[in-house]
Amino acid sequence: MDIAHELISLLERFAARAPLPRVRALHLPPAAMMNTKAGEFCAIELDDGSLGLTFVLLDESTRRLVAQRGDPSLSLEGADALAVARWFSDEPGARRALGFAVVNALTRCLFDRAGFVPAPSGNSIGMLAPHAADHIGMIGLFPPLVKGIVQAGARLTVVELRADLAGERDGYRVTTDRNELAACDKVISTSTLLLNGTLDAMLQACSQAQSFALIGPGAGCLPDPLFARGVTLVGGTWITDREAFLAALAAGEPWTAAARKTAIRRADYPGFDALLARL
Repeated sequence: MDIAHELISLLERFAARAPLPRVRALHLPPAAMMNTKAGEFCAIELDDGSLGLTFVLLDESTRRLVAQRGDPSLSLEGADALAVARWFSDEPGARRALGFAVVNALTRCLFDRAGFVPAPSGNSIGMLAPHAADHIGMIGLFPPLVKGIVQAGARLTVVELRADLAGERDGYRVTTDRNELAACDKVISTSTLLLNGTLDAMLQACSQAQSFALIGPGAGCLPDPLFARGVTLVGGTWITDREAFLAALAAGEPWTAAARKTAIRRADYPGFDALLARL
């Protein structure tokens, strides 16, 4: 079973234990911000205030979520949250992205009901603690994170989809060949791999890595299927001020003051069954 179907299966067990909130609204960034950092994510809000994020610049169909914000088909008010979440496993493009946002929102709902609060992240590079002896793999170029890794003296190999970014850089290398991850002992990856369905292939490519951190605002799903596959840390975004977050998203402004970065380590996570037992 792939990751998407495993996540839906877990949420179905959640739904069997307790009534789930319905979808309250889809929150989109301003269309003018579509090609900027401020326009990278949208949010799905549930009736209980739970929010889930998803990347909206993955492909042309997800970009249209923002460009066609007045499209009546995007109105999800009152929708069955679990039914929309199933889009993540059963539908392509924009509907898959919206389904993933609901998967993340339902995960936040479960965490809140079970009283589980992820620990804050100690740094922005997936708690990797780079050292000079390390060969670190980075899946998806995170320019703000490169400097700290290179300054630590670690060797850095970045795997990117964009061929125009490939080549030698100052202190690191960018490639489109995921097989170059085979020599890496630590890996940090964008959570967008969950949306484009390439996480399993990337994990296979870096099977020798001692740690694999999956990070990003979209890393808000239940981590159980990820940990089972070899991910060692999931670093997401925990929204602490719902109203401030939604206001910032709608205005195309930074929402970091309304959220904090989290780090769920495989060794510290109680597991879905334990969380479900708390309900």
